[in-house]
Amino acid sequence: MKQKSGDISVATQGRGVLDVSAQISRWVRDTGIREGILTIFIQHTSASLTIQENADPDVLLDLQDFFDVQVPEDRHKYRHSAEGLDDMPAHIKSSLTDVSLTIPIYQGAMRLGTWQGVYIFEHRSQPHQRNLALHVLGN
Repeated sequence: MKQKSGDISVATQGRGVLDVSAQISRWVRDTGIREGILTIFIQHTSASLTIQENADPDVLLDLQDFFDVQVPEDRHKYRHSAEGLDDMPAHIKSSLTDVSLTIPIYQGAMRLGTWQGVYIFEHRSQPHQRNLALHVLGN
């Protein structure tokens, strides 16, 4: 049994859903591990991870719109405002989604479904540099 750990740094463009499947796939391939389990962890509290459809971009836009309606930017709703109007809603959205994912590795690749991709869900308005901590365990 082998294990490898590493990091991927990703620049976001502000609020939105960013496909990081290719970067993670390259990292997994470079580990040489053919079968095992991959853990992906985002080291931030105002962005999250999701596995979502990678075929129709409207799915990602609808997902973002849904969260924006459920958790609006409203200075009267939240106590925490030190980092801007979008910060507390970003923390709430992050807590409602995932900060880590576990994905099987088979034949040296993530075993995602045909229409699945791995995404960073950026909840802040401004661009940010986001760090993903990766760990794979297997053979």
